[in-house]
Amino acid sequence: MSRRPSDGSPGTRRLLCASFNQDTTSLAVGSKDGYKLFSLSSVDTLDCIHHGNDMSDVYIVERLFSSSLVVVVSRTMPQRMNIYHFKKGTEICNYCYSSNILAVRLNRQRLVVCLEESLYIHNIKDMKLLKSLLSTPTNHKGLCALSINHSNSYLAYPGSSSMGDIIVYDTNSLSHVVEISAHDSPLAALSFNTSGTMLTSASEKGTVIRVFTVPDGLRLFEFRRGMKRYVSISSLSFSADGQYLCASSNTETVHVFKLENHSPSVGEESPTWSSYVGKVFSAASTYLPTPVSDMMHQDRAFATVHLNMFGLKNMCALAIIQKLLRLLIASSDGHLYIYNVDPQEGEECVLVKKHRLLEMDEKKPLLAKESIEGQSYAATVAATACTGPPTGTALTGYSEDGGARKGEVIPEHELAAGPVSLDDEQEFPPMTSRYN
Repeated sequence: MSRRPSDGSPGTRRLLCASFNQDTTSLAVGSKDGYKLFSLSSVDTLDCIHHGNDMSDVYIVERLFSSSLVVVVSRTMPQRMNIYHFKKGTEICNYCYSSNILAVRLNRQRLVVCLEESLYIHNIKDMKLLKSLLSTPTNHKGLCALSINHSNSYLAYPGSSSMGDIIVYDTNSLSHVVEISAHDSPLAALSFNTSGTMLTSASEKGTVIRVFTVPDGLRLFEFRRGMKRYVSISSLSFSADGQYLCASSNTETVHVFKLENHSPSVGEESPTWSSYVGKVFSAASTYLPTPVSDMMHQDRAFATVHLNMFGLKNMCALAIIQKLLRLLIASSDGHLYIYNVDPQEGEECVLVKKHRLLEMDEKKPLLAKESIEGQSYAATVAATACTGPPTGTALTGYSEDGGARKGEVIPEHELAAGPVSLDDEQEFPPMTSRYN
């Protein structure tokens, strides 16, 4: 999450990005002073796990589950990805790309780097380049999502720069899975559920959020966020059990939707006036234009949060903390908001805690060129010396190009039999030694 500040408050100016890890047990934030990792195990306290201050202007920071592996990209060198073992304070490796890095996604099998017109898929165990997806549709925002389930590793990214098409790609078998015609306008947000069986999306209009099955690509749910105005949706996130979906934008409202079928089965309907009206509308929808028919089948939010701010973009997530369902909102105002969600009644969520993410000691006013919208700021930074295919630091036993060039697939015999367990910090990619 990279956000443009909307006011002069110091906390707002310094938060450049925020991301929840794959199981929502920690939060990573980037700023002009480096990056921080926070534990999300408690509501009342927000413990800082690590503060990396050896790199400034961090606009991408991603942590792999609860391991010590963290990926960092600075806007001072936007074409270089740095991978650290933060507890040891050592760099595992760094890779340089031909253009600015807009997003990085990772799971226990793969690490995906998104550029404006290409995607690079690495084997996270040794960082070999498995596949280059070149000449992909222009993707200014670096929009992509990677599933985290151990049995699959699906990648979703825009299939068009003018329409809301989604391409789903299997990063294990390195093959195309399905293309989904999700929206009529370009995509704004994508996210998989924990099991990788559902994919949610929103378009730049921000009025409708859809959920599709994976790998079939069939529409499963459709939710209407609102009709009065178009908004910029900044994040979508499922709960771990896949029963809830939250959505945040640049408005003051955060929505939580419940993924359940509301239509009663045959024999359970009561002969009430409302059920009769429902049948009439259902029958009429078959004769109405598609946009009107779709609107009649859309569900509204199950629960909501109304923030005391407008115009700021936020990252949201759902997590079970201390045995209760919580809605977490990391805002570009420099705070983390924690709300209780009533899993039965929903409605308005209750704020239980507000944590400050950054020290508010900024003295220098923000320059116009330092404001960022999405992750497009990287595109305005002067190019570094990185050219050609991805190149990495020379590591013992590995080639500098990561093992492949120009999208070639690495031969099967070069790959390990199975992925390493990266939850255990002792089992890290074998890349700790480097040539000088």
